[in-house]
Parts: sequence; C-alpha cells; structure tokens
Amino acid sequence: MSNIKFVVRVSHTGTRAHAYVQRIGKFPFQMTTNRKLALIMGKLTAEDAAKAIQTARCVPELMPVHVNA
Repeated sequence: MSNIKFVVRVSHTGTRAHAYVQRIGKFPFQMTTNRKLALIMGKLTAEDAAKAIQTARCVPELMPVHVNA
C-alpha cells in the first residue's frame, strides 16, 4: 500500500535551480537542492509551509511523493 505525501518545491525568480524545504522551524525555512533531503510531509503541513514562504520572488508548489507504508 502506498500513501501520498508532499514536498514543497520553490522556484526563485531569475534562477533555474529549484530548492526544496528541508526543515521547518523558525523563519526562514532551511532549503536544499537535493530532493532526497527534502522534508516529506502531509498535505495540510505542506500547504501551510507553501503559504508561509510565498513571496514575490519565490513561487512554492506542492510535489506529490508516493511513500510505501
């Protein structure tokens, strides 16, 4: 059985590299370019994180990840 979890991918204006949320704690969030190090979280937590880091210079999006349970 596989569950769907989410990672938050952030695209910064003017750069090609995507960053992923690695750790949620105090603002600012810790980011990484390595998808394997990205924080896998539930949909509600991922949506909250995406709303918190959304600015004019960065665009967050939710990426689904299949996790075996």
